[in-house]
This record gives sequence, structure tokens and C-alpha cells, in this order.
Amino acid sequence: MIENSFAITATFLLYLAMMLGIGVWAYRRTLNSSDYFLGGRQLGPWPTALSAGASDMSGWLLLGLPGYAYAAGIGSLWLAGGLLIGTWLNWLICAKRLRTYSIITDNSLTLPEYLSRRFNDNSKVIQTVSACFILLFFLFYTSSGLVAGGKLFETVFGLDYTLALIIGTVCVVSYTLFGGFLAVSWTDLVQGLLMSAALLVVPLAALDGSLTDLPQQLEAINPELLTLFADAKGEPMTLIGIVSLAAWGLGYFGQPHILARFKASRSNKDLVTARRIAVVWTALSMFGALLVGLVGLLYVTNNGLTVEDSEKIFMLLVNAMFHPVVAGILLAAILAAIMSTADSQLLVSSSAWAEDIYKQHINPEASSEKIVWIGRVSVIALSIIALILALNPESSVLGLVSYAWAGFGAAFGPAIILSLYWPRMNRFGAIAGIVLGGVTVVVWKQLSGGIFDLYEIVPGIILATIAIVAVSLMTAAPDKSVVQKFLQMETQIDEL
Repeated sequence: MIENSFAITATFLLYLAMMLGIGVWAYRRTLNSSDYFLGGRQLGPWPTALSAGASDMSGWLLLGLPGYAYAAGIGSLWLAGGLLIGTWLNWLICAKRLRTYSIITDNSLTLPEYLSRRFNDNSKVIQTVSACFILLFFLFYTSSGLVAGGKLFETVFGLDYTLALIIGTVCVVSYTLFGGFLAVSWTDLVQGLLMSAALLVVPLAALDGSLTDLPQQLEAINPELLTLFADAKGEPMTLIGIVSLAAWGLGYFGQPHILARFKASRSNKDLVTARRIAVVWTALSMFGALLVGLVGLLYVTNNGLTVEDSEKIFMLLVNAMFHPVVAGILLAAILAAIMSTADSQLLVSSSAWAEDIYKQHINPEASSEKIVWIGRVSVIALSIIALILALNPESSVLGLVSYAWAGFGAAFGPAIILSLYWPRMNRFGAIAGIVLGGVTVVVWKQLSGGIFDLYEIVPGIILATIAIVAVSLMTAAPDKSVVQKFLQMETQIDEL
């Protein structure tokens, strides 16, 4: 438990009040399902960029990644580098085309809806299968955020883990429930700035000497911390290990909550500015997260401390280095990271249920207003299921994220990229790629040893890509109307 005080408690309450205030403001501006699930496509470059970044990073940026750097040293650069390159490529390759295509395909609000309309899939198979995978993997992703929230409230306030988990869940659900996409995006802007500031301030304050002295100090503790090709125990990293870490960057192309930000931008021109903001923010945040882990290791060693859970190193440094008022603000950054992702995941999951399953199969005549309320009920139901999955206090934030990240990357990444660049792709290829990619991740995760130690996103993406290309070529070419929309998309990229 962190040495608690009225100042830390007051800071948390003030922060939560601010987020709820934004939720109320957004609620008054949410009139239909387009507003609730996509913010009416009116986001400027700053909220677009930081909402995409903050919803991506989650609690693992302040807990999981520093904890991994604490244990692995400089070798953690393989993971951070892969994610940074993946961020840049996702904005460069997907952003403009996806936003343009989603408008052309009758203003598609959700990712399953886009894929269904992109291929004129009147059978609704693509939409239904995609929605099911979104619901499955987001339950694990959201659980990772709730685990991080439980660890935060447990450490800061000394609460029982289960009680801490419930409090964290209520915090996330409260403003997502009412404000929808606008609340999520504008709170993400605030939370993204707070996260990056905290990640840079904390390690620099805890650093003993200058930043240039850090390598020498780490070498004195353990020379293996400074090599890219061995772990902290001195054991050489395998090719499978390096590829598995760098391959995290491949997951970006299939993350529904990140891709939704591209579609919500008010113009394609804004996406260029947003891309630059997002890449710079990601680079600074990841640098800070790695620094927290490395400086934390130095601090723990020099002060003769022990850390049972390396994912709590950020909280340990904050408690040791700062006045309770400042500590409360910095610890709120963890809550910001958790809320900024869990809210997006709940929103995308609820849209998958409301738009892609309920409206398509249960009540096709449902009004826009009813769909919004179905979405809100879904937020509550999904959060309860995610909470149940998160009840194990031994759950690793990074472990839960890695499974969900791979699932989305393999199921949707190849399908999205090829749908944006290959006019010959058809609905049979899309279905084959989504199913094989998602199933491969689920099956591969259960196996171990040899090649099966490779991060499941790699075989998932490879097999999904092969399936899309092979099945598309073995079946009939898409209708002329489908190809015509593809050509329309290419001609309107610079107009919308």
C-alpha cells in the first residue's frame, strides 16, 4: 500500500469528477448512433491523434511496459521499436483510405459494417463473424485494463483486490455509458497528455545523476541489461524471441478501437497532422515507459528494496519521490491510461453488439435512438463479464493484452489492408481471412515449445493473408459495383 493521504484521495476524486463532467457534456451532444459510436465524424487532429494513442496504450504503458523493461533491460527496445514503427505505418497505410471508404460505403459506423458493405455481403456473414471476434477478444483486452485498475487501487489505497477491481470498473463505465464516442475521445485527449507527462517526469526525477550516466550505472548492476541480444540473466535471445517482440507492431492494422479514430476525423487533411502528433506522442511515451523501468531498477537496487510485482514499479517511484499532491496527479495518470483504453474497448464492443448483431439479426427496424440505448446496456453487460475474467489478482496486464492484441491483428489486419489496396479481393476471401486469422491465434496460444513459442500474431497474419489471396482467386471476381466503389475511394482520397 502507498502511504495514503487526503491529498492523493482528493486528487483522484477531482480527476474523476473532471472525466464525468466531460461525459455529461458529451451526453448532451449525442443525438443518434453516429454521434454515439463515431462522434459524428467531427474530431480535429489533436483529439484524433491522442485518442488513438491513448486508447491504444492503456494501463500496460505505465504498468506492463515499465515492468518488462525492469526485467529485460535494453532488450525491451525490440518491443517498443516494433510498436512505434507499427503506429507510424498504420496511420500512413490505413488512415485516409479507411476513412474515405467508410464514407463511400453508406457511412459505415463499425468495422464489421465497413467490411460487409465493402464486399456487398448481403448474407451478413462477414458482419456477424467480425462482431463475434470483436466481442471475444475485447473481453480479454478490457479485462487487462480492469486488472491494471485493480492493482492501482489496491496499491494506492490498500483495498482488497476484488473491491479495488469493482471500483475501477465503475469509474470506467460511468462516463462511457452516457457520453459515448465524444466523451471517450475528449477524455482521451486529456488523459494522453497526462500519461506522457507523467512518464517523462517520474524517471527524470528519480534518476541519480544525468541521463548520460544511466548506461554506466546499469552496467555496474548487470552488464547484460545493456545488450539487445540477451536477456537480463545473460541468456541469448532467440530469433523467435526477437521476432515475437518486434511483431507486436503488426497488430495495429487490426485494432477496431484505433481504426475507429481514423473514421471519426473531420477530414483526410486533418489525418496528416494527426499522424505526426500521434507518432511523436507515441515515441515520447514509450521512451518514458522504458526509462521508468530502467531507472526503477537502479533505484530499487541502490536502496536495497525488493519488488514482488515489477508492473508496480511506476507506483513505487511516485510514492518515493513526490509530495502527496504531486503523487496524486501522477498516479491519476495510471487511471487515465486504464480509462482511456477500457472505455474505447467497451464502446467498440457495444457497437458490435448493437449495430452488427442486434440490428442485423434481432430487430432490423430498430431506430437510431434505440440502438444507442442498446449500446449503453451492452456497455454494462460487457463490463461485468470482463470484471469476472479479471478477478484473478495474479493476472498479468501485458499477458492479457498480448492475447487480445494478437487476436485483432491476425483476424482483421490482413483483411483491412487488402480491402483497402486490392480490388480483386472478394467476400469469400474476407471471411476466410478473418476466421483463419482469429482461430489460428486461439489455437496457437494453447501450444508451446519450439516454433509454437513464436508470438501467435505472426502465424495468424501469415495464414490469414494466404487465405484471403487464395480463396479470392479461387472464387468469382467481385461485382462491378464493388470494384466501382474501390475506384471511387481512390479518386476521392484527396477530396474528403
